[in-house]
Formats: sequence, C-alpha cells, structure tokens
Amino acid sequence: MLAFNLAPLFTFGEVLRRLAAILRIDGEELARSGLRVAGIWLLAWLSYRVVRLAARRIEVAVDDGDDSVTTLRERRGQTISQLLRSVGRVVVFAVAVLLTFNVFIDIGPILAGAGILGLAVSFGAQSLVKDVISGFFILFENQFAIGDVIEVAGKSGVVEKMTLRVVVLRDGEGIMHVVPNSEIKVVSNKTRGWSRAVVDVGVPYDESVDRALDVLRDEAAQFSVEVLGVESLSDSAVVLRTMIRTQPGSQWTVAREFRRRIKNRFDQEKVEIPFPQRRVHVRVEGGPAGTDPIAHAAAGAAGG
Repeated sequence: MLAFNLAPLFTFGEVLRRLAAILRIDGEELARSGLRVAGIWLLAWLSYRVVRLAARRIEVAVDDGDDSVTTLRERRGQTISQLLRSVGRVVVFAVAVLLTFNVFIDIGPILAGAGILGLAVSFGAQSLVKDVISGFFILFENQFAIGDVIEVAGKSGVVEKMTLRVVVLRDGEGIMHVVPNSEIKVVSNKTRGWSRAVVDVGVPYDESVDRALDVLRDEAAQFSVEVLGVESLSDSAVVLRTMIRTQPGSQWTVAREFRRRIKNRFDQEKVEIPFPQRRVHVRVEGGPAGTDPIAHAAAGAAGG
C-alpha cells in the first residue's frame, strides 16, 4: 500500500485559518475569495493567450511566403503585432491586479484617488505623455515600421522594436539606440516606396572624360543605371555621377556591385583610378637664370 504524507495539507489549512482569524474573515469566505482570485488570473492568462494568438494571426495574414524580401505590408503587420503584444500584456495585467484587489476591498475610492494622483503625476511626467502621444501618431500615420532603415534624432539604423514610448534602432556597427518618441521631430525613411543608389566615379584629369563616360554608359546599359555626367572637379579627379533606382533597402548592395563592375571594366579599358597628387614648385632666390633649381640646390648643399 502507498502512504501519503498529508501533513502539508493540514499545515496549509492551518495557515488559512490563522490568516482568516487575523483578517477577521470567515474561513469559507476566504476560500471563496481564493477561488475567485484563481479564476481571475486564469482568465487573465487565457486573455493574454488570445492576444498573442491574434498577434500571430496578423503576422501570418501579411506573410507572403517569400523570406528573401520583406514587403511594406509585412513590416506594417509585424509592427502592429508587436505593439498588440506589449499593450495587451500591460492592460491584461493591470485589469487582473485591480480585480484581485476588488475581491477583498472596494476599489471605487482607490480608483477615484488614483485619478487625482494620475493627474498630479501627469504634470510631473509630461515627457512620458508626449512619448505616448507621439508614438500613437507615428503608428497611426505609418511613418515607419519594423525592418525599415530610418534616421531620427541624429541616429540611424534598422527599426528592431516599436512601442508607444520608444523606438529601438540597430546601426551598422551593431550598436542599439533607444530613442524616445517625443524626441523624434523629423523621420528620414530610407526604405519606403523605392530607393536610389548614388555612385560617384572619379577619373584622372589626363584621362578623356568623354571616353570614361562612354565606358560608364556601356556598363550602365547592362545594369539599368542612369549616367548623369560630370558632377564635380575635385583636387585630383573628375567626378562622374551615376544613379540607380532600386527596391527599398537594396540600394547599398546594388551600389557595391556596380562599383565592383566599374573597377573591373576600367581595368579592361585601361582607365586609371585617380589617386591624390601634389605638384611642388621649387624656387631658388638669387640663382643664375636657366639653372636647374634642384641641381643648384644639390650643388649648394654639397659645397656647404
């Protein structure tokens, strides 16, 4: 026969009886209250499960099955899904806590006092209120979404997370930036609608610009590139500008590939890539006319 140790159950029952005696509550009433609290938190758990299921359904609904490209609709769905999880978690927990308090005490006066306290706190937490309001309009106006590459408040990177209070960015060096929504005055979205890669190519001054442009145009014809022409005359090179219209987020990859092709094509056509050069003029005061200044300077150094 199996023997069960019932001592823990009696100990727990004794704790409940003593707690009821201290709180001056009938033991049966305490048991009913405990069941109500358990039911409240069970419903809270089920509610959060429903919230997570709804968020997952949103992600599945916007998924087009192509993992190589994240469309605007997919990024928008992921943003709403993430926000639904974060807000739902806070709301469900807050309601469960209030209902738990209501089992034992009347929370009406507490809510009234909390309203006054909340008004007082709002004056001291204006930045938090601004963050929430700004976050709501960012989401409502669809200014950017998770996966977009943006520049805000002097920081740029990929949007990893969005809430009603902050935006989390990850830059090219892997550094995470947390930007409060109230600090976002101007949003520069680099991956919305379409993108453009701007590639500047320098050629030496002694190289024929028309020949270099012909080589660029010939290579650009295979790459759907727009060759604009001479962009600037720098210290050591003539800068030729090209532009490539791309899918959102592909401009950096396309620019790297086009630079690689241009380098290989210039090597084939014997078009040199310029490098910084400096011309030095040496003038010797008092030297005889027609004398090579370098030789004169060397002879002077030898004689000294």
